[in-house]
Amino acid sequence: MNVLEELVVRGVLKDKSVGVEDFILKNKVNIYCGVDPTGDSLHVGHLVPIITLMRLKNVCVNNIYLLIGGATGMIGDPSFKSVERVFLEKSEIDRNVCCICDQVKSLFNMHNCDVNIVNNSEWYSKMNVIDFLREGKYMTVNYMSSKESVKRRISDGISFTEFSYQLLQAYDFYYLNSKFNVNVQLGGGDQWGNVTSGIDFIRKKNGNQVHGITTRLLVKSNGCKFGKTEGGCVWLDKKKTSPYEFFQFWVNIPDDEIIEVTKMFSLRDISSIDTDISNQVENKCRSVLQRELAKEMTSFIHGDSEMKKCLEISDVLFGSRDFECFRNIEDIIDNLKYIRNVHVSRSKLSECVSCYDFLCTACLNSFFESKSDISRSIASNSVFINKIKVRSREEAFNKDILNYDFILVQKGKKNYFIVFLE
Repeated sequence: MNVLEELVVRGVLKDKSVGVEDFILKNKVNIYCGVDPTGDSLHVGHLVPIITLMRLKNVCVNNIYLLIGGATGMIGDPSFKSVERVFLEKSEIDRNVCCICDQVKSLFNMHNCDVNIVNNSEWYSKMNVIDFLREGKYMTVNYMSSKESVKRRISDGISFTEFSYQLLQAYDFYYLNSKFNVNVQLGGGDQWGNVTSGIDFIRKKNGNQVHGITTRLLVKSNGCKFGKTEGGCVWLDKKKTSPYEFFQFWVNIPDDEIIEVTKMFSLRDISSIDTDISNQVENKCRSVLQRELAKEMTSFIHGDSEMKKCLEISDVLFGSRDFECFRNIEDIIDNLKYIRNVHVSRSKLSECVSCYDFLCTACLNSFFESKSDISRSIASNSVFINKIKVRSREEAFNKDILNYDFILVQKGKKNYFIVFLE
């Protein structure tokens, strides 16, 4: 099974240019993938193309180029967007470029994979408007309008600014092909129109044969893009999404989605994944795939050390380990701040008589919506303090726990809250 056949088996490959298999397997391939700096961090949605680049590098790719769109980020890709993007200020885009550049370098270095980072503002900043418009002779308006990625916008109205994005991306491919002999473009599933525009642009301008492939966009069962939660994107930057939150994102993938997700993201051999799938399906071993993928992806992005800390936290919160074990793991205490929390003075809590008093004082509004919510939760036996069930509103509050640095509050099976003591 060659590398493209494996991408098909994994459900990664969406579109490919004619003859790309023979080209990749018989030639020295220089491949590029682009990302626009619309934020100061990459997110989970960027992982499929990044992992695909690394898979290809191990087999048939000579050089990887990661293009950060310092110029195209100021325009905005209209592909399959229902409304025009809001312009970002140049200062914000420049900052985002620096952040993503550092993030990409760190990630590829961590996995001993060479990457060349380029910024298309390097060449567009030297090109005047007349030079750019003269490049448009290689792409007709009819051709550009026929692309599915913009067709739906044309009927409602699309600005010339966004319409020109297709030409910008095509020229990017041409520039990289001319200067670095880049001959394959990798894009997301919504980029096929832009990718083929680049292939045709190069063929018309200099006659070179280049190719393109796209990865499939993963959509959750509820129709939302994979990598989005109620709280927004799942970021790769630990300051925006903590390692623990990142770990839990993978753990909480539904059973009806986890097989597809594992095949796409895991770096393990397909045979190893199939073994785990069989164990989960035949033996009804819940969350085997989720836990393994959470470990693998957290280690991939944040390293083994952070992954082990996340495991420790998860084992205490969701496993059978005693809470006292949790207190003694000093190297993971910092990770507690990644769980919803509040800081409360010991003196204030020392006045509490009952567990109900404690919950009202420490957790009202920040974890429980109201005093009625606290009462209902206690009555339904779903409230725990340091993993000990609160059995009634009148149950005495154990003030000995104020001698520690924090208190763990739980509501239901999965909702945890930390009260840090000051």
